[in-house]
Amino acid sequence: MLEKAARASHAEATHESSRAENKYDTRGVEAAYLAGGQARQAREVLEAVEIYENLPAKVFSERTPIDISALVEVEMDGVKSVFFIGPKNGGLEIIHNKREITVLTPQSPLGSKLMGKLEGASWTEKGDAASRYKILSVQ
Repeated sequence: MLEKAARASHAEATHESSRAENKYDTRGVEAAYLAGGQARQAREVLEAVEIYENLPAKVFSERTPIDISALVEVEMDGVKSVFFIGPKNGGLEIIHNKREITVLTPQSPLGSKLMGKLEGASWTEKGDAASRYKILSVQ
């Protein structure tokens, strides 16, 4: 779908109707930027699909440090959330078995704090308001 949109944007950008009629006409330039962005996004999605298709699933226990492919349930200030630690596409949210799961990467602020920790670990962060975290489960 993204590839189709990128091809359509490219066709629009290079079509003779997109040729500038005067120095203030930017339709062609805008269409070219759009085509380039859509093509880049399509490549990134295909790359992410390949990475996730080849991602080895690790088996985690309460004694296994959190790493890539862990499914982690965290309580943050009394609210429970589930995170999948992935190599790419952090922020992606999916629903699985009526449960919302957010993809985190090790480079994200919370992902970097979770990496290497064990089930049951807890900590408090001080800032404008103190936040308390507890790792409830790691799968």
